Amino acid sequence: MNAAAITPEIVAQHQLTPDEYGKIVEILGREPNYTELGIFSVMWSEHCSYKSSRLHLKKLPTRGKLVVQGPGENAGIIDIGGGYVIAFKIESHNHPSFIEPFQGAATGVGGILRDIFTMGARPIAVMDSLRFGRPDDPATGPRNRRIVSGVVAGIAHYGNCFGVPTVGGECIFEPCYDGNPLVNVFALGVCRKEDVFYAKAAGVGNPVIYVGARTGRDGIHGASMASAEFTEESKQKRPNVQVGDPFMEKLLLEACLEAMRTGAIVGIQDMGAAGLTCSTCEMGSRGGVGIEIELDRVPQRAAGMTPYEIMLSESQERMLLVADKGREEEVFRVFRKWGLEAVEIGVVTGDGMLRVRHHGEVVAEIPNRELADEAPLYDRPHTVPARPVGQAPDLPVADIQESLPALLASSDLCSKRWIWEQYDYQVRTNTVAGPERADAAIVRVKETGTSVAMALDGNSRYCYLDPREGAKLAVAECCRNLATVGAQPVAATNCLNFGNPEKPEIMAQLVEAIEGMGEACRFFDTPITGGNVSLYNETLGEGIYPTPVLGIVGLLKTAAPVTIPFKNAGRAVVLLGGLGGCNETDFGGTQYAKAILGRLWGIPPALDMEQEKHVHDAIRQILAEGLAESAHDLSDGGLAVALAECSFGPAGIGAQIDLDSDLRPDFLCFHEGPSRILVSTSQPGRVAEIAAGHGVEAPAIGVTIGKEIEIRQRTMTLGSWEISTLKALYDQGLEKQLDAGKKR
Repeated sequence: MNAAAITPEIVAQHQLTPDEYGKIVEILGREPNYTELGIFSVMWSEHCSYKSSRLHLKKLPTRGKLVVQGPGENAGIIDIGGGYVIAFKIESHNHPSFIEPFQGAATGVGGILRDIFTMGARPIAVMDSLRFGRPDDPATGPRNRRIVSGVVAGIAHYGNCFGVPTVGGECIFEPCYDGNPLVNVFALGVCRKEDVFYAKAAGVGNPVIYVGARTGRDGIHGASMASAEFTEESKQKRPNVQVGDPFMEKLLLEACLEAMRTGAIVGIQDMGAAGLTCSTCEMGSRGGVGIEIELDRVPQRAAGMTPYEIMLSESQERMLLVADKGREEEVFRVFRKWGLEAVEIGVVTGDGMLRVRHHGEVVAEIPNRELADEAPLYDRPHTVPARPVGQAPDLPVADIQESLPALLASSDLCSKRWIWEQYDYQVRTNTVAGPERADAAIVRVKETGTSVAMALDGNSRYCYLDPREGAKLAVAECCRNLATVGAQPVAATNCLNFGNPEKPEIMAQLVEAIEGMGEACRFFDTPITGGNVSLYNETLGEGIYPTPVLGIVGLLKTAAPVTIPFKNAGRAVVLLGGLGGCNETDFGGTQYAKAILGRLWGIPPALDMEQEKHVHDAIRQILAEGLAESAHDLSDGGLAVALAECSFGPAGIGAQIDLDSDLRPDFLCFHEGPSRILVSTSQPGRVAEIAAGHGVEAPAIGVTIGKEIEIRQRTMTLGSWEISTLKALYDQGLEKQLDAGKKR
């Protein structure tokens, strides 16, 4: 198709505005042809260019004493000492997972793994943050259950076959995700500091080498599809979803790492979103050079592919390398050894252009920098965030005895064993703490004698009530989870999942969440080293709750971790941070309000960041002195749910609790005020002494006992439960909801 055939309708189909098309014409000095239009459409898509968020992402802290590489590369890199670094990042695959759950989630895992080993690091851990619609809803339940099953199976398939442990994560269910599930995948890898590689082309005349799987028609316009709302026709977009092969990716990992060790590789880039287009122009732009390729040389698995299709395909398990001229055979030899194709398809030039030839004819010629780094930048109007309307309801008298079992069986709080048992979380033998064992996952780095702790957190209900405060609370909870296993938080990655940024109230949610996140990350000294923005998470005009997800990593010495369950009877139960306070207004975002009352109102609980940091310092010292037999932070579900989770260990040890407070029983048991950690200890006096030294309350609220949990408020018994009964509800909650929906 020639330039004359580019109509306004075709421009709109490529999700480009008339003004953006005008800018393309200005850059080229002429009308684009159809292939060039496609190239611009994917590189200037929201998914690739961050044109609505780039302006505000600059507000995030990105530098720190341990940061080796911040935003702008495939993954962030942190120095962990001993000559080693870790590379880590979180990415979304939300839209593909709605259309084709298994492949959408599987290729999400594949993509984030390539981001890690592109940097020269071997992946050693994966985590996932999942949001689904209601599995038991009569109208949307069948689709939601299909999505849940497909996503979990896809994550398990890719990670298990590739050989990387999936060590933790989170899973939440809300009506707002009925039409827009969120699949956010985090990965972390390790390598020596001198072995880090970058996606930067250099050396005029150096060969450009394509390696890995052949190019097919799957995934074409995947990036553009991920930059638009869903409509009734979205189910027809299955060709936009890539198909993954984890066994080939494992071969690709080993071949790439071996090729890097030859010293012949100058730069390397994953062919992720926008495929060959993205890898060529971004490598060229970062290096300040041009890249010229011949599409006839690109390995193809479909006959008769057009230049447009080859350039926009997002087929998986492919990489682009730049090698030193004269050393091509060293690279080819490695890939032949691993049974993979490696083909020289082009050359580095000095003119800064992306030049694409097909049968010798130039079919695209675009300046790299304007394509990759100078996409349109929008300061979209933003008013105030959309928030729920209404005051706190008249709260009924709480029945604590009945409410705790119901909460433990609810979809958000119940065990996710059904999910994580499908994952291999111990492969490679580095997993120190896996799913539901501690508040953070822990993997060891054998070469350094240290371990890395990882936590993923996000609370979309709180962010809907107040995006700024909700984002700050997510950072605080993530850091608290790390502190509760003894780790010092050092850096973060984020995944910002929001609705349509062209709506001022949605854009306001994004802006406030970024600003709140930035404030908290500065305070806790956890610079953002990279991440992902996923916008247009809307179906038929209905958007998701604002859902920023934080992935924060921390460092600690390798040792047997202090885990969640109580270990012995007769130990003091200490609540580091105290009982806290609550009122009707800040109770409306709790799990109690959701699962028991079916309501959402008010504002999130207040966060005192100074106090939060003091609690972190106190628990780290308590753990360092070996004073805690168990430790668990209080978050979703509050004190009563945390007590129950501490009682679900193999020893079957519960607790008898006596709370000296004037709070209403439901507030006392289920409020979710931050900065609190539940500890069991044989030395409560020393624990209280350490806490006081950090300015933190540490009341002894009870004692561990066998086989039951009892909660008293002064002289009144609020509830008494057998551990076995509660644990059965907790363990079976998710499967029962999935099965109950099927029977309707």
